[in-house]
Amino acid sequence: MNEKAARSVLYLDGVSVSFDGFRALNELSLVIEPGEMRAIIGPNGAGKTTMMDVVTGKTRPDEGDVYFDGTVDLTKLDEASIASLGIGRKFQKPTVFESHTVWDNLELALVDGRRPFTAIFGTRTPSEKERIEQILETVRLAERRNVRAAFLSHGQKQWLEIGMLLAQEPKLLLVDEPAAGMTDAETEATAVLLREIAKEKSVVVVEHDMAFVRSLEVKVTVLHEGSVISEGSLDHVSADPRVIEVYLGR
Repeated sequence: MNEKAARSVLYLDGVSVSFDGFRALNELSLVIEPGEMRAIIGPNGAGKTTMMDVVTGKTRPDEGDVYFDGTVDLTKLDEASIASLGIGRKFQKPTVFESHTVWDNLELALVDGRRPFTAIFGTRTPSEKERIEQILETVRLAERRNVRAAFLSHGQKQWLEIGMLLAQEPKLLLVDEPAAGMTDAETEATAVLLREIAKEKSVVVVEHDMAFVRSLEVKVTVLHEGSVISEGSLDHVSADPRVIEVYLGR
């Protein structure tokens, strides 16, 4: 274990994954520091989803190191074990319980070791209720707490799912295209929301919307054919001839 891995919240080194001869990840190396938010961009097929699949245990790498929180070898764990460590993943399409209220969705997501039946019909402690209130404020849904999730806008459903992840007390959030399908106002609010979350959590955002990426004001990693081809500020990577050739110039 080297010093860089030991200090990181997420450490990938030389990670490769092949599917039927197609190399989805090609010796990918990536380091996310504690409390850092990073944007990951790149063309379709660049390896962004496969990278998140490896981190969450959905896909096993053929080779390479994947460590979480400095010491935990993620390649040895299954998806449930990895989630319980404090890695939360939000997919592009929001997955919420549409027949339940916003409050109920957050209540069901709380980490407290209860079984689902107890979580639904049990009585919440004052501290648990306070935690839900805090999350409601964070994700801008306090005034919608008693509304069924089915009646939320697309953007609000995205915020609710982020809130459900926060209820699980993650150390690292993997967020896939959070701005997709949002109005301009929702997109702007989502950037502010993620910047607020990043004050306490590490966040990795995969996104195609360059205006949204710019609003995050974070370091950007560009993937192409399963490898990192450029890294730095958005202005830096946008000026990189290779990034222009394979992605931004399209």
